[in-house]
Amino acid sequence: MKQLHLILVLFLFNSVLAIGQEDIKITHLPFIQGLTEHSVSIVWTTDQPATGWVELAPDDSSHFYFKERTKYFASAYGFKKVGTLHQVTLNNLKLGTRYRYRVYSQQVLKHEGVNVQYGKVVASNVYRQAPLSFQTLGNTASTHFTVVNDIHERNEVLDRLLDIGDLKTSDFVVFNGDMVNNLLSEKQLYDGFMDTAIKRFASEKPMFYSRGNHETRGPFATEYPKYFPTPTGKLYYQFRHGNTGFIVLDCGEDKPDTDIEYSGIVEMDKYRTEQAAWLAQAVEDPSFKDAKYKIIICHMPPFGGWHGEQEILKKFVPILNKAGAQIMLSGHLHKHIIQHATNSIHFPIIVNSNNNVLRVDLTNENGTFKILDQQGKIVDQIMIKPLN
Repeated sequence: MKQLHLILVLFLFNSVLAIGQEDIKITHLPFIQGLTEHSVSIVWTTDQPATGWVELAPDDSSHFYFKERTKYFASAYGFKKVGTLHQVTLNNLKLGTRYRYRVYSQQVLKHEGVNVQYGKVVASNVYRQAPLSFQTLGNTASTHFTVVNDIHERNEVLDRLLDIGDLKTSDFVVFNGDMVNNLLSEKQLYDGFMDTAIKRFASEKPMFYSRGNHETRGPFATEYPKYFPTPTGKLYYQFRHGNTGFIVLDCGEDKPDTDIEYSGIVEMDKYRTEQAAWLAQAVEDPSFKDAKYKIIICHMPPFGGWHGEQEILKKFVPILNKAGAQIMLSGHLHKHIIQHATNSIHFPIIVNSNNNVLRVDLTNENGTFKILDQQGKIVDQIMIKPLN
């Protein structure tokens, strides 16, 4: 009798738990990061701890439900990751090839000893709408992209500039730093700009991010790399698309490490020295060395007299001069400036303002950099010729 009573109590207890459990939800749809010619990372979030995986399909005429698709799990060190932030990296992809994908998460209710209790599964929709897709970088005859920077959580401005920059004809978008005022929480990151980016393009069109000095501030700043993985595993990296080699640099902070604003929590000078050592190797990589266009993306320009700017001038520019860099794209100053090549900096620098968009079109004949205001009027432009 006592045993029956205990079984009844346990049944009722588990029933109450089940009633109280809410279905898991995807809180922020996936976006793609770290895209290369052969790999990509896909990032999304859920409201409850879960495992995550991606199902991949070729871009053919078959329905996504035509057959079982290969699963790629978010994992590390031989374990499937459990959490609310999910990142799956896909490798060994074909150059210049479009793929369709779907993300999944399965709720993990308990993990006691060697036993794991799972809950429900949630996934992006492929039933009443086309699955999400992306295309790896490749040997295209031309390259087209849009650059915005210093948005500082102004979603309405971001939305407008993406229209002016012409998303439809852009191969990718560059966020050139200071998209937020500082980083306090995941909610602020998404509310500040990423929800707009996902809604407009980021689930299917690549986004390359150059961290600005404002992304280094706040208690959530150390979480930034988890949301924006790169091919190198660092916040500085390179990639090749068509005839163009890109190097994306991480400028660090603009004031000395000992400045009161940083409360003794940063070590940017050492970080930039380490980055310079990497840069010296990166410019020798054939993807950059043999490119017809050599473009540098760095939030802070190497002029202006502040400590961080001087560090970039001293540590990065000599390497870039020697490597034949053709142009640097920057922001930070909240105003439009074009500085042409000088004796100390052998390439022009475009400083895009916080209210304009930069549209870049690179062909085998010309490289055109147009700065457009929020009415679509050309503010300024510069042209460069391909190398070789």
